Amino acid sequence: MIGPLAHSRARPNPADGKAPVRRAAGVVAVVFVVIGVLGFVPGVTNPYDELRFAGHHSGAALFDTFQVSVLHNLVHLAFGVAGLVLSRTVTRARAYLVGGGAVYLVLWLYGVVMDASSGANFLPLNDADNWLHLGLGLGMVALGLSTARRAPG
Repeated sequence: MIGPLAHSRARPNPADGKAPVRRAAGVVAVVFVVIGVLGFVPGVTNPYDELRFAGHHSGAALFDTFQVSVLHNLVHLAFGVAGLVLSRTVTRARAYLVGGGAVYLVLWLYGVVMDASSGANFLPLNDADNWLHLGLGLGMVALGLSTARRAPG
């Protein structure tokens, strides 16, 4: 576009001027909120009638892959909302990504060593969840460390 409107937009981009770590935390948080909501949508979560509040007896699977329960979905929603709140500052956004990533790595380790058919599987978790938690943990920590501003020098 040429002329006086070449550099203007109809509305400002909310990400303009936002630190990369804040944008990354915000995106991760929105994904968790969306996943939490999708866990309650029949057709996305199947078989929906087997969705239980908690425990390994919940037979519902998000995207027919990741075993979920009402508690599991609520945790995703809460984690997403926390991320939206924490993404307001650079320090808290980095803490959300690195700390949340560490939590997911611990959850991955827990899922690997815990007996999936026992009462200890209260969220519930399956092998697909475990691999996802490993990827989320590593990815969130990497985002938190790589997008944070470094002191000049």
